[in-house]
Parts: sequence; C-alpha cells; structure tokens
Amino acid sequence: MYTFTLRPTGSVAGRVEMTASTTIQAAKALGVKEVIFLGFPDQGLEDTTEFRKELVRQIRKYRPETVATTDPYRKYIWHRDHRICGQVTLDAIFPYARDYHAYPDLIKEGLAPHKVKRILFWGSDDCNMFVDICETFATKLEAVNCHKSQFGNILSTGLIERLKQRACDFAAGKPFNMAEAFHLVEIPR
Repeated sequence: MYTFTLRPTGSVAGRVEMTASTTIQAAKALGVKEVIFLGFPDQGLEDTTEFRKELVRQIRKYRPETVATTDPYRKYIWHRDHRICGQVTLDAIFPYARDYHAYPDLIKEGLAPHKVKRILFWGSDDCNMFVDICETFATKLEAVNCHKSQFGNILSTGLIERLKQRACDFAAGKPFNMAEAFHLVEIPR
C-alpha cells in the first residue's frame, strides 16, 4: 500500500495534480499495486481526529504487519507535514488501530482492530536497520526521477550522486555497498 496526503486546492491545484500523477508513475516503477490518496492538504497537514481515523481505517482494512512512515522525532530541521504525518501514523498504529474502544463505528463497518508488528521510520537520526539496496538502487533512481515536480531532472541536478553517496554512507561497515536506513520499532504484542 502507498498513501499520499494531497488535496487539490486553490492556486496549487495544478501542482498537486502533477504531483499525484508523478506519484502514480513512481509507484508503478517500484511495482506498487495500489496508490491511495487520502485527500488531506499538501503543506497543511494537521494532527486531527479525522486524519488519525482515516489512517486507522486503512490499517484495519489492509492489516499490514509493517508500516513505514517518517520519523516524527527527527531533530531540528524537518518538513512540518512529514513530522505530523509520522506522529499521527504512530498514534494510529498504537494504540488506536489495535484498540476495540477506538472508533467503534469502524468496527460496525467490518474493520476490526489490527495489531501492526513493526514500524520502519525513514529519515531518522537514530537508524538501527540497514537494508541492502545494491540490486534495487537503479529502480529507486527511476522512481525518484518520476518526481520531476519536486526534483527536476535528476540527471542535471546532481541528485544521483548525492543519493548514491548517502546509500554508500548508510552501508559503511556493512557486508554490502549501498543501504537504505530506518529506525525499526518492534511493537510488543
């Protein structure tokens, strides 16, 4: 599952529609089967009951063992939407998605509580899990290159070299040359 939090509004509607289109292209490059747009505003995300409930709905519907989200506790400089998304996702996972007393109306819709087993936080200052991406780095670049509205042409911006260097830095001391880094949290049953 891939979720994105955009709603075309006002003068940014064209940019938002372009971003939605490039998100679908990137997802296809990665082999993602379904993209779900939740309809929350770009650069206006808030920690609301509505947002949290929608994430709980998706967790209960798809019943994932692992959820990947942004690390809301990254120090100092962090995009506000990313920080809020990570915090609300964390709250949705625990305790709300697993709690019978949270959102009983979702239970009436057939969405029973679900216990996620683990969370992968990306963008963390405290990474403890490193995944070998040597064989998938080209696919990652293909997906990133779809996001022209955010990155332009990655061949002309130097982004490829920065991404490659970061992947090599994450793999330092590991038995592989390139890595993606996460902070893994195992959730007690």
